[in-house]
Amino acid sequence: MNEQLDILYLDDDIVVIDKPSGLLVHRSPIDRRERRFALQLLRDQLGQRVYPAHRLDKPTSGLLVFGLHSDAASRLQQQFRERRVSKTYHAIVRGYLDESGRIDSPLSDKREAIEKGGSDQVRPPQSALTEFRTVDRVELPIPLGRYSSSRYSLVELKPHTGRKHQLRRHMKQSAHHIIGDTRYGDGKHNQLFRDQFDNQRLLLFATRLCFEHPFDEGRGLQLDARIPVELQPLFEALGWSRLDRHGVTEIAPPEPSRVEASAVQPSEFGNSP
Repeated sequence: MNEQLDILYLDDDIVVIDKPSGLLVHRSPIDRRERRFALQLLRDQLGQRVYPAHRLDKPTSGLLVFGLHSDAASRLQQQFRERRVSKTYHAIVRGYLDESGRIDSPLSDKREAIEKGGSDQVRPPQSALTEFRTVDRVELPIPLGRYSSSRYSLVELKPHTGRKHQLRRHMKQSAHHIIGDTRYGDGKHNQLFRDQFDNQRLLLFATRLCFEHPFDEGRGLQLDARIPVELQPLFEALGWSRLDRHGVTEIAPPEPSRVEASAVQPSEFGNSP
């Protein structure tokens, strides 16, 4: 039987899935050996072409929207560009983050350009803004490095800009690396979660999307995706309740984001690598 993706919403114009971790949205030069892609799996599942409206990193799980025709995808992409889509993520990070706040720090694409062999094409750092809220905390009686225990936070993250790997890079800049991040994370904490909890994935989840239906003006959709059920033992071990809201709710269309990032300049966390 062919692999089936979890569809949260489907009508004549759009489809929203809960993408599993480890699945690319579409073919990409960043992983030429990969043979599984959300776009092809969903196309085969529905028996028709689909058009991605946005991207989600391969190791990130959660909500992903496709148009069922090119016009739907184009209208959704415009909403993303105009910051009329409200995006919420949850992540497990090292340390105790403040109760709430924002990371207003420009991000450079220098690293990606060098890796692609085009360092002469590096753009100036781009403004980037992320709001955060701490949902829960835990201190584990497990020594690590010079500390006698290990602290972690479950946080809600809201990006107001859409820079590549923005949440992962902002968490690195703040020294609250996302657990399981093999590119921007902290290897010692990643290893602790592998050893203690058999965690093999990035603990970042796209849990909520709010946007206006592209062909039904005034009709907003709120999509919620639960934290994957296979992580229930991990959340129980940490003493946390796993976010379990899953489905669609009709709402008023979200207002465009009015939160502006500062002009490009070094932030309190320094420049992105």
